Parts: sequence; structure tokens; C-alpha cells
Amino acid sequence: MENSGLPLHESETIALLRQTVQRVCAPFGHPYFLEVSKASGNPRTFWSALGEAGLLGVSIPTEYGGGGAGISELVVVTEEVAASGAPLMLLALSPAVCATTLAAHGSESQRKRWLPGLASGTEVLAFAITEPDAGSNSHKIRTTATRTNTGWSISGSKTYISHVDNAQGILMVAKVQAQDSVTGSDGLGLFLIDVNAPGLIATEIHVEIVSPERQFTLFLDDVNVPFDAVVGEPGLGIDALFTGLNPERIASAALLNGIARYALNKGAKYASERVVWDVPIGAHQSIAHPLARAYVLLEASRLLTARAAALFDAGKDAGEASNIAKVCASDAASAALDAAIQAHGGNGMATEYGLATLLGLVRLFRIAPVSTEMSLNHIARKSLGLPKSY
Repeated sequence: MENSGLPLHESETIALLRQTVQRVCAPFGHPYFLEVSKASGNPRTFWSALGEAGLLGVSIPTEYGGGGAGISELVVVTEEVAASGAPLMLLALSPAVCATTLAAHGSESQRKRWLPGLASGTEVLAFAITEPDAGSNSHKIRTTATRTNTGWSISGSKTYISHVDNAQGILMVAKVQAQDSVTGSDGLGLFLIDVNAPGLIATEIHVEIVSPERQFTLFLDDVNVPFDAVVGEPGLGIDALFTGLNPERIASAALLNGIARYALNKGAKYASERVVWDVPIGAHQSIAHPLARAYVLLEASRLLTARAAALFDAGKDAGEASNIAKVCASDAASAALDAAIQAHGGNGMATEYGLATLLGLVRLFRIAPVSTEMSLNHIARKSLGLPKSY
């Protein structure tokens, strides 16, 4: 399959950006991804190369070292990185969630402290919202921030927090009690916490996913942060939170689109070259049709992802579009990977063919960063006007 990832509607600037990402990714790819994953390492060399090329900061304002573009450009970077065979979940978190949130709601000192490093790749922020008991219900968050004489004391726990071992700080979501909230009622707050802060313990969660980005449970016992660690207003964190959550869903969709492209390219190539009973196996509809159907899903998903990014960049409500893109991209990546593996037969499960190694990661994105079920709940209510179920 010849799919360079250049839709007809793309501008010359976007096409050049796509080519730049492909050039930077070329020395890495799936072998590098596997090597770092098996060594339980971090893809720092790859991340640094992306940062040095200015690709991590495409959506960060120019005054803080970024490219001054938008989530639409970050979508291109994320998709191409994944299409190279080395999908990095961190792109949907540090640049998409944390940098976007800080650029929109952070203080000037917070922007100066963090955004240049996020743009260059020399620093990373983790994002912590998920809790063991709260699940997808952010209203049940139990991690609490209490005002003190010198700042805030944060206690509680978070789970399935990615790449804490590769981060210098964490953007943490915590509950602010009424007496400490600017609203006079319980609400959420966003706090910047140093990963080495006393009272913060990170424990790795071992998961059946091939990825260089590991998962952690965080325990916070009276972790003290200064007053200026608050992003936005204490108690009004829900507003700042969704500034980052929609880009996270859009970037996650872009990553899945890239994986789908990677899988379909490998599946179509193998089906064109593998000859059984005197013809390439791709001539048989049982092989060709699943690949073609997955390609249809992929093309639809890429358009939906671009639409969601464009809405966000235009300052419009992108919640519905972001959830639609995420659901479609999950389906497209699952279909593409399954079709490519099936086309390879037994070789589809061999490590050297670089397909089955992505099964766990693609499956994960039906659960996180927002589950397909919660996205469908949102679509059912917002798009179809059905009664709220959550």
C-alpha cells in the first residue's frame, strides 16, 4: 500500500511538516521501539531528536520556544511518529495535555518555567487524574489539596500514571475543599508537583503492553507545594482540565491513526509479495477485503481527527468531535492491526514482523485516556439528546 499520509486537502506547510517528522523518525522505527521497551528504558534519544527538530513544541506559543501553531500540527507529528512504528503515548500527554493547559491557564512564571523545556524535549510533565476508586468519575476524586500557611498540602493516590520515571514534574488533579476554594464549594484544582517532592512515592504497575512508557501508582502523603503551584484558580480546575483533555483525545486518535497506517502498510506489502497457489495472497478477497475495510475506517478517522483539531484550534467546542474521533480511531487501529496480522498468517504473531507487539497498546486505547464507553455516553447525550446515564 502506498500511503504517504498526505491527504489532498493539506497545505504545503502541513505537508512539509509531515515530511520533516518522517525524516526525524527514519533512524528509529519499530526495532528501536522494541529495543527500548525490552530494556525497560525510556525513548529519550528519540524524544530528544523530536525536540531538537522543533516537533514537540509545534503547538506551544513562540514566546516560550514553540512553533506557535496548534493541535492540528501536533496531530501530524503524533500520527507520523506512530506511523514510523514507534508510537509514543507521551505525545498525547506532555505536549497535548500539560503544555496546552499551561499555555491557556498557567501563570507567566509557570509558562516560563515549563513551556521552553517541554518544547525542546529537555523536560517532561506527567499528568495525574485517574484514581483507584474514582475511575472515570472525576467528581469522586479523593486526592485532596488543603491550604496551609505556606502553600498547599496534597494527600491521596493516583493510578496508571504514565512515564513518571521520565518526568521532572506532574500536573496533578486534586479536590479542593469548600473553605479553600475560590468558589466557596468543593471543586477541583490543578497543581504542579516536583517528582522528587518529599511524601510522593511512585510504584510501577507491570502491564502486558509492549511500550517504553511505563505505568505507575502514586501515593501522596502531605506533599507540600507552594501557593504558586496552582494552575488557574483553586476549585475551578474543571475549566482548565478540559482545555487539556480534548487535545489528549485528539492526539490519542492521531496516534491510533498512525498505528493503523503502519499496520496497513505492512499488511498490504506482505499480501502483495506472499505467493501461494501461484498468486499473491492479496488477490483473494478474504485477505483483501479486511485490509480495504480497515483502510476505509482509517481514512474516515483521519478526517474526523483533523476536524476535531480544527475546531479546538478555532476556539470552538471540540468535546463532541474529540470523542467521536477517539472512538473511530480506536476502531480503525483495531481493524487495521487485526487485518494485517491475519494477512501474515502465523508470521503475524512473530516478533520480527512487528505487528503483534502493538496489540496490547492498541487495546489499551479502548480503555484510556477515556474509555470508549464514556465517549459513547458523551456522544449519546450531546449528539443524540439521550438521557444522561452518568
